[in-house]
Amino acid sequence: MQLIVLTTLTMIAFAANSILNRMAVDGAGMAPMAFAAVRLVSGAAVLVLLTRAPLVFKGRRRGIGVLALLAYAVGFSLAYGALDAGLGALILFGMVQITMFAAAVAAKEQMPVQRWVGGLLAFGGLVWLLSPGEGAVPLWPAASMAIAGVAWGFYSLAGKSEPDAVAGTAANFLLAAPLGVLAWAVIGGGLTPMGTVLAVISGAVTSGMGYALWYRLVPQLGASRAAVAQLTVPVIAAGMGALLLAEVPSLRLILSGALVLGGVALSLSSGWARAGRS
Repeated sequence: MQLIVLTTLTMIAFAANSILNRMAVDGAGMAPMAFAAVRLVSGAAVLVLLTRAPLVFKGRRRGIGVLALLAYAVGFSLAYGALDAGLGALILFGMVQITMFAAAVAAKEQMPVQRWVGGLLAFGGLVWLLSPGEGAVPLWPAASMAIAGVAWGFYSLAGKSEPDAVAGTAANFLLAAPLGVLAWAVIGGGLTPMGTVLAVISGAVTSGMGYALWYRLVPQLGASRAAVAQLTVPVIAAGMGALLLAEVPSLRLILSGALVLGGVALSLSSGWARAGRS
């Protein structure tokens, strides 16, 4: 029961990042780059306090992690200037799963037919969601969120070999934070009082503490159940967006979202079933 409760709280924290970003950028008038920078700095501060292991700042894994985290944070914030919370979360987590699927193919992992079918369904759902026509998604914000999703996929892959996940995440945040501040200084954009408060909450609580809790839960859940759990984030984000931001999902989003989530669940279920038999 405790595992279920903690997993649910973590998924709510992930979804809350979308809501907080939307509220700060679209509602409170904060610049997207300012939000990203404050979020990274706040997350770094909290993670340093949470970790007890020594921090490692060198190595290929660290370089990939830092650049991926920076690209994710920037793309995420830029996209939410125009995308609804649920729509953005769907693109984000859809691209995360597709990126990790592609990495598995590149690594020549064994791929059962069920996983291929699920992956193609998920990709088809995203193509439909992003294609022109009635109810089409704004191109550049969608592309920005897609880049964020690819970056988070690489970040997740790089983190698999971390000897201490919290310490590794703290090191990534510490190195990405000054780069985020530099990018903000170059691109520009102002802070707002409410936007800053929301960015600090996103960085310190729903990102820093949320990621730390998640990394502790993943070994207990296993890879397949952890991946399936993340499929709830777009649904939670859409519900929170409807309640808090009055965002009404379109029929196109609902149908394409069902295709994406169903495809990913189908793809993951084959590995989950085999793990249960082993």
